Amino acid sequence: MLRTLGNILVEQKALTAEQRDTYTQKAQELNQPLEEYLVQENLVPAEAMAQAIATQLGLPYIDKITEQMADPKLMSKIPFNFLRANEVAPVKMEGKIYLMTANPLNYQAIDEVNMMLDDKAQLAISTEQIINEGVNRFYPVEGTKEMMDDLAEEEEASENTLEFGEMEETDILGMGQEAPIIKLVNHILLQAVKREASDIHIEPYEKEIQVRYRIDGVMHIAFTPPKRVQSALISRIKIMANMNIAEKRLPQDGRIQIKVADKTIDIRVSVLPTTFGERIVMRLLDKSKTFGELQDLGFSEHDLRVITAGIDRPNGIILVTGPTGSGKTSTLYSILSKLNKPEVNIITVEDPVEYQIAGINQVQVNAKVGLTFAIALRSILRQDPDIIMIGETRDFETAQIAIQASLTGHLVLSTLHTNSAPGAITRLIDMGIEPFLISSTVSSVIAQRLVRKLCDKCKVKYTPSPELIHSLGITPEEASSITFYEPKGCPECGDTGYKGRIAIFEVMGMTPEVAALTMERADTKVIEREAEKQGMTLLVQDGVQKIKEGLTTIDEVLSVAAADNVMTESDNPITDDEEKKTKKDKPAPKK
Repeated sequence: MLRTLGNILVEQKALTAEQRDTYTQKAQELNQPLEEYLVQENLVPAEAMAQAIATQLGLPYIDKITEQMADPKLMSKIPFNFLRANEVAPVKMEGKIYLMTANPLNYQAIDEVNMMLDDKAQLAISTEQIINEGVNRFYPVEGTKEMMDDLAEEEEASENTLEFGEMEETDILGMGQEAPIIKLVNHILLQAVKREASDIHIEPYEKEIQVRYRIDGVMHIAFTPPKRVQSALISRIKIMANMNIAEKRLPQDGRIQIKVADKTIDIRVSVLPTTFGERIVMRLLDKSKTFGELQDLGFSEHDLRVITAGIDRPNGIILVTGPTGSGKTSTLYSILSKLNKPEVNIITVEDPVEYQIAGINQVQVNAKVGLTFAIALRSILRQDPDIIMIGETRDFETAQIAIQASLTGHLVLSTLHTNSAPGAITRLIDMGIEPFLISSTVSSVIAQRLVRKLCDKCKVKYTPSPELIHSLGITPEEASSITFYEPKGCPECGDTGYKGRIAIFEVMGMTPEVAALTMERADTKVIEREAEKQGMTLLVQDGVQKIKEGLTTIDEVLSVAAADNVMTESDNPITDDEEKKTKKDKPAPKK
């Protein structure tokens, strides 16, 4: 006799006995099965429900489809759309074929899969999300070689002989027999999404085209289509981005919106004429992306306290600084998500609006029609906002309006291009803002960089050279208690040794001491030393902390932080005598 699902969920501690009885009664009142009621009301996590069903039926539960389990030949026997529609996926484990399903009562789909496989698969239970993610990641797409063969069969590979068709809002994973050049573009986009690339570069050279992806901030060559498809390839992308395909002498900008595996991807397209033809760069933005809690971004306790104090104020300015691609926007959006409540009115001015957030009014700058940051901000102040986010403070006029908005009781968030948190003060002074206004309005400055995160599956311990350790300001005694790791490379991380990125931070609060130095128009280094005394951690020091936690490598931290924050007397509280000894022997920072 089968145990009841309610009892199993209690045994697994997904429910208490009281909750089981309450929910069972409510499900009976609604004439629903208990599992259906629990899922519908989101009372039990999908993973816990799937595990309980697996236990009840005596079937294995699979919590992840790995590369070893995914057999492309096996998956390709079943149409992609069928797998997605019926929430099933065939996998191999220990030499046996298993059919993962989120609904073991879907007998018709299970029977059809067994017919297509010519072999009866054993059932296994999983969640809809795990199955869909596995299918999206591992379902085989037509390889580049096959597409090149198709292109070779064309009489001429040019826009005059190829049919493009309009780009519809359709999932490019499910596209079947399209024209070869359309399949090539779809393949480029699909592989970029699968490999979690942030940018696609299509670069024409004298005898070939190079397609490169930026993954975790590093460029990787994907493949090199033949030169003869260049014109058709570029024209296809231009059509998708609503650009003028006849204009080949001037730069153009456009946007494409596609769906890949039910995820809506917004693509910003930039076309630039070069010596050997037009170069295309596409920035991929996942519109389904959500922004995590502030405490999950990697701030230290001190830094989080400084930021929270600034957020909790009814007015003031919080600045996020760093170069392009350092994660400033993600940090700002995480702060906005924390502030986003029904009782406050939040308006943003961005160029462009990268991600839509429900409940926040977002304005996109449009220089062509004269809608600049400054003009948009003036109008926004008449829209009764509580919180304003300015995509970037670029000039005196924008900075001045931000200051005025803060003085009139608004909380203002913005970004600035400076190398360090103290550098934001001198940058605003250079723009022409009076120091007394800066000291009375800026509440905190967050400087940040992104470093690649070591792959947990393959990172290996090693002992770095004494020079490398010293360049980070770590003493030999301290180094002896740290476990250092270096990248190795495995299939999970694409043989790079890294998977994903994390941020390192430098957070400066506007303390009375820092405010006094601001009023004196003090040098950046002077402000930095004082901020350190007040508890600020430099970028390179926060990087060292991430190294100690086994999250990244010395090389990664030095590549983004050492150039700006070379370990000097201000970086390590040492005595004057020690300083004289170490300064002579100090090696140059390594990249």
